[in-house]
Amino acid sequence: MAGYIEDRWLKKGPDGKRNVRTELYGVGKRYKVAGIPGVRARSFPDKQKAAAEAWLAKAKSDSAAGEFVDPRDGNMPLRVYVEKHWWPSRTGDPSSLEGLDRRVRNQILAYLGSIPLRQIKAETLRSWLKDLEGVISPGTAVVAWGNLKNILDCAVDDERIRKNPCRAKTIKAPVRPPTKARAWSRERVATVQSALPGRYQILIDIGSGAGLRHGEALGLSVDDVDLEGGILHVRRQVRPVGGKLVFSLPKGNKTRTVPLSGYLSDRIREHMVAYPPVAVTLPWKDPRPPTTKVEARERAPQTHRLLVSNRNGAAVRANMWNENYWKRALTAAGIIAEPQRVPRKDGRGTRLVYQASHEHGFHCLRHTYASVQLDSRENPVAVSKWLGHADASITLKVYGHFLPDADGRGRQAMDAWFTSSPPASTSSSLDAPCDEVGASVEADAGLLDGEQGGPDVDGGMGSELQEEAA
Repeated sequence: MAGYIEDRWLKKGPDGKRNVRTELYGVGKRYKVAGIPGVRARSFPDKQKAAAEAWLAKAKSDSAAGEFVDPRDGNMPLRVYVEKHWWPSRTGDPSSLEGLDRRVRNQILAYLGSIPLRQIKAETLRSWLKDLEGVISPGTAVVAWGNLKNILDCAVDDERIRKNPCRAKTIKAPVRPPTKARAWSRERVATVQSALPGRYQILIDIGSGAGLRHGEALGLSVDDVDLEGGILHVRRQVRPVGGKLVFSLPKGNKTRTVPLSGYLSDRIREHMVAYPPVAVTLPWKDPRPPTTKVEARERAPQTHRLLVSNRNGAAVRANMWNENYWKRALTAAGIIAEPQRVPRKDGRGTRLVYQASHEHGFHCLRHTYASVQLDSRENPVAVSKWLGHADASITLKVYGHFLPDADGRGRQAMDAWFTSSPPASTSSSLDAPCDEVGASVEADAGLLDGEQGGPDVDGGMGSELQEEAA
């Protein structure tokens, strides 16, 4: 393969020896390695010809194998790589991208952003994970680890580093601690509901009675509720994107239909009489001005008659509702501590600050809905569909502990099986010699013929076993 080392300081003289100075003598680096297809030239200082030769040999070998990675490409700081190369290729929902950008900046770049890609080693990552302890929760650390792993995988694919240090065997990757979804008692649900303003109490019924997520409950329209048919259509949610509210599809871009109980139907009727639905117009999915006809069509504003709106007749902003109403109701119910007054950042008075209450969020109502359904022995596949899960395995993983205890029934079934009458023959054909086995099979076949009125056409396997095998 081609490839050579050029001495930029000396050239051959008439005598054939390299002893004639060039115009570049003493200026810059002396040895230039070039001529390898697909590999940029690289220069080495004076007295480092051996290093140049070693690099030439390795570059030729790696290039021939299709594994060449120029170490100079890894000199780029992680922050620069993320901002100029990794982030521009991200696609997806604007709200999800917003959260991803925030997490990458706060949890990764704030610690590792100034380090060149090729200097991020296993030791660097072990130190980073140690720094994250006590700053973010273990579950959040799992997400941060996944994001960094993806960034460095992309750097490997872009041929900026040879391998991803996240895959080092000496690193103990963060693990999400096992948690169980917690359902609320009927008394707790009623107590929290009574502490909310009347116009928002229906949200509690929708969350615990139909399993809707918070944004889905806030995006529920009167046209989504079929009171006569007893069903509720989950078609959209309200959520913030770039500080502005939008309508968008439910989580996972999946709409669904949920059965409507008689109690919830009555509560919705009462709510609509006291608080008539309000027509609210919001952009669809992305509030940014469109730049193409396709974006204009996809982001076109939609109007829906929402069951729940604020006092100004506008859509409810979930985070503001949580701070101003939900946490206040949790405090009144004795679920979280009283808020503390802290000085405002601008020095203008004080403000109330509630303790973090993620484990007592609106999602608890969804857990409650799942627990009631599963405890009543409702089909987990149906519950999964009503909750909007991708498949029933997710439902069982999250809510399996809500299923009623079945060992009692299992023990009874085994007792009944053991106490049932055994077969007439007590000898086992498995203990007999081969010639006796054949005779035993024939005898069994004759017995079956006599009992069932015909030959066992499945070759000795009963219909029940066939069904089980299938």
